[in-house]
Amino acid sequence: MSNAYILTQMTWPEVEAALKTVKIAIIPLGAHEQHGPHMVESCDAVLAEEMGKRLTARLYPEALLTPTINMGVSPHHLHFPGTISLEPATVIAILRDMIKSLKSQGIEKFLVINSHGGNQATLGVAADTLTAELGVSLFYAKTTASAKDVMDRRLTSKLYGHSCDREVSEAMYLAPHLVREDKLEKGDIQEGRWRKLRPGSPLQGFYYYEEMTRNGCIGDATKASRDIGEEIVETALERLTQAVRDMI
Repeated sequence: MSNAYILTQMTWPEVEAALKTVKIAIIPLGAHEQHGPHMVESCDAVLAEEMGKRLTARLYPEALLTPTINMGVSPHHLHFPGTISLEPATVIAILRDMIKSLKSQGIEKFLVINSHGGNQATLGVAADTLTAELGVSLFYAKTTASAKDVMDRRLTSKLYGHSCDREVSEAMYLAPHLVREDKLEKGDIQEGRWRKLRPGSPLQGFYYYEEMTRNGCIGDATKASRDIGEEIVETALERLTQAVRDMI
């Protein structure tokens, strides 16, 4: 991606030159958490960064990609080995410092490209508080949420969203090294109160992931494919690109 401003791959003179055209900084935000038996725990961070790279390339020369925040708010996964969870206040503090640093260099618009659903509530608070506190425009977007119509058409699982046919398909397209294709499993779902706390239910609340799934994943990853991932990702990128252009 030679036509993309990726901060971790640039010297300061190159950044100085880029800042003459850059209007928005894109911040990838992921998580470090279990993704069942068939995806590595860096999955969310890598997918956020890969989506960020492609979005930055599409927006060249008006966007710059920052380093990835590779941990997030994941307390619901903590009973699975390897998960590392940040407090919401920690995520907001990291965002504050990154935005303050880049604002001092002339950037006043920021987009957090987020790959982990558990970060969304924190990002809502961050947008409310940091926009006013720092005098910037702060937007956030879930990586492929804008392609839900494609998901509804291409996916057969009614329950998906974590190490599932959707996420595994996206990884097969964006970063296939994240997937253990010889270990793909369907989510081992068990009944419990979690069904009454899911989005769309009258009540929302916290539950540990093992209350829902014994193996840490949902959906049916055995039905994932690179082709499905490509359509979801490319559709989302097209829509995100236009949405960002409308704001800058």
